[in-house]
Amino acid sequence: MTGQDDYLELSTPSGGAIKVRRSSHPRARRLRLTVTSSGAHLTYPEGTHPAQVFAFLRQHGEWLESKLDELHLDHDGPPPLLPGAPTLIPLRGETTQLIWRQGVYPRIELVDDKLVLTLPKPHNEQSLGAARSLLHSFLQAQIRRDVSRWFARYTPELNLAPTGLRIKPLKSLWGSLDSRDCVTLDLALALAPPEALKYVVVHELCHLRIRDHSPRFWALVASLYPDWKTQRDWLKTRGHALKAELGRLIT
Repeated sequence: MTGQDDYLELSTPSGGAIKVRRSSHPRARRLRLTVTSSGAHLTYPEGTHPAQVFAFLRQHGEWLESKLDELHLDHDGPPPLLPGAPTLIPLRGETTQLIWRQGVYPRIELVDDKLVLTLPKPHNEQSLGAARSLLHSFLQAQIRRDVSRWFARYTPELNLAPTGLRIKPLKSLWGSLDSRDCVTLDLALALAPPEALKYVVVHELCHLRIRDHSPRFWALVASLYPDWKTQRDWLKTRGHALKAELGRLIT
């Protein structure tokens, strides 16, 4: 992506304001407005007049507001992660305070009900990269701890086991099973309640036996995890916000 990259603020018909990231692209042929877990983004061809860009945004204001509401995203998106500044984050389905401390050795740990990032001072833009790396590793460890327990529980019932486990940020999926039977899980699941993570794990393990989403597949999921519909619906309604939170924490 090249060209100008900044934000516009749009007043909505309901009286609110939406922050929209805008960027020009040399290969863009038209103006395009998208909404993802990271928020609203407007792209346009290089050389487009600013008045035309803003007119296009105003024209789609009602659609944009409804789409953000549908995805359960704040109009401004999640606040940025600021070096040294405490913030609230979701962790395993609970609201947790993330705080920064000074120390010689970088580390991250849960202390009572707080997630503590210890880094050498000063806490500045340079230390932000180290903080994101620590958060990434911590969230991976949270998922691996739970998943190892559930693999041990459910694979004997299926008489099948995956060949491996990958954990990384995924744009839209929560999990997948590749042709070599390796399970991939979205890192954002560390922010969700453990029951939602369990549903995704069971879902992917059931694909070891049945690769499609036929009634037979869902019957197998239900036999292993009767509450699967509740967790699937929770991820459908709240998952986009979790992906946005993950984005601000690690990217």
